[in-house]
Amino acid sequence: MASVYDRQVDFDTFMEGVEKRNPGQDEFVQAVREVAADVFPFIEDKPEYHEAQILRRIAEPDRIVSFRVCWEDDDNNVRVERGWRVQNNNAIGPYKGGIRFHPTVNESVLKFLAFEQTFKNSLTGLPMGGGKGGSNFNPRGKSDNEVMRFCQSFMTELYRHIGPHTDVPAGDIGVGSREIGYLFGQYKRLTGRWEGVLTGKGCEYGGSAMRPEATGYGAVYFLRNMLTRSEHDVEGKTAVISGAGNVATHAAKKINALGGKVLTLSDSDGFVHDPDGIDQDKIAWVRELKNERRGRISEYVEEFTGATYHEGKRPWHVECDVAMPCATQNELEADEARALVDNGVMAVCEGANMPTTKNGVDVFHEADVLYAPGKAANAGGVAVSGLEMSQNAERVSWNREKLDDMLLDLMSDIHDKCVDRGAGSRGRVNYVKGANIAGFERVAGAMLAFGVM
Repeated sequence: MASVYDRQVDFDTFMEGVEKRNPGQDEFVQAVREVAADVFPFIEDKPEYHEAQILRRIAEPDRIVSFRVCWEDDDNNVRVERGWRVQNNNAIGPYKGGIRFHPTVNESVLKFLAFEQTFKNSLTGLPMGGGKGGSNFNPRGKSDNEVMRFCQSFMTELYRHIGPHTDVPAGDIGVGSREIGYLFGQYKRLTGRWEGVLTGKGCEYGGSAMRPEATGYGAVYFLRNMLTRSEHDVEGKTAVISGAGNVATHAAKKINALGGKVLTLSDSDGFVHDPDGIDQDKIAWVRELKNERRGRISEYVEEFTGATYHEGKRPWHVECDVAMPCATQNELEADEARALVDNGVMAVCEGANMPTTKNGVDVFHEADVLYAPGKAANAGGVAVSGLEMSQNAERVSWNREKLDDMLLDLMSDIHDKCVDRGAGSRGRVNYVKGANIAGFERVAGAMLAFGVM
């Protein structure tokens, strides 16, 4: 009979299997590789994990639902898009993760996001599994009625796969309060039930007072914890931020509130650099530009003198103390990481999911830059979503101050978990390693308790 260690595979063999089973899914393979690189050394002397094939099972989604979404535009043309829901792992709670509407959405992207979400949700300490969904539908340039019709058609297919004890989606790129409202309304129409099946809802119908701010604020709280441990502070620091959506603007607001100075924001067309600082009034203008007028960040320089717009470029060559990539995956590459290091960056804190490439992460680690991966640093959003689920279940509403205090505690706890599992020599902390191992341990423990299933 084969022993446990006869069945143990090495890292390279494991990754060969992942690549073979997921051909052409580069984003998903990248996400698995980055986690497995830290988990394999951790489980080397733990035969129970090998015997139960825990990592192999986490890297194989429980299920992937794919469906056609038909809708009609304002010119009465029938349009056809594709929708997905990836339910990766529910060992510690119902599947939880956002819905993304963007032309770049495909199965690989959603599998990577659902895989990452599994570990992120584990780090919060709340009972939430990992999932993700979305469509290649692009809400940009669409009328409110077109977005409404698409959302209703999308939910008509999705509703049978979700529920407050099964799978609780939220918003993500391209899915804000408008889209959540349309999705929730259609779910309620189809089921005849009011229940906490979506988070990110408006406060008028069961939402959390802090959910819009949570991801951006939480990332800054994590940044502050990292800096404090290194005897620094946010106050007086210059920050370069990518993105101009919910996460980026709220991260900028909190940086300003803590005495820092925000120099950049961006969108897919380019970035703006404001040496005078993007203060709270300017951030409010950007939010109105993006959320109400659906405009582009290039318009910023027409409103505020002294700022410059850099078309087709990303902000990582701007000199700064801290950098916060808050836009999308793989937006910060190795050469840009070197530019940040050469310009004296001391900390990089991710507000987006996997925005830094593996080579970029290596640059930061080699330069001993404080680096916080998205699965830890941006977990504040899903943490407050988990609190929204609790509020819905209890039919209560918590005020902003209480939620902000809870968010502070949650981000501090996640930081401490990363330090505990990522501590190295001379007081250094590998936050990637810490997040991966701490997130894995909790999910793996539950899976071992359930047996083979």
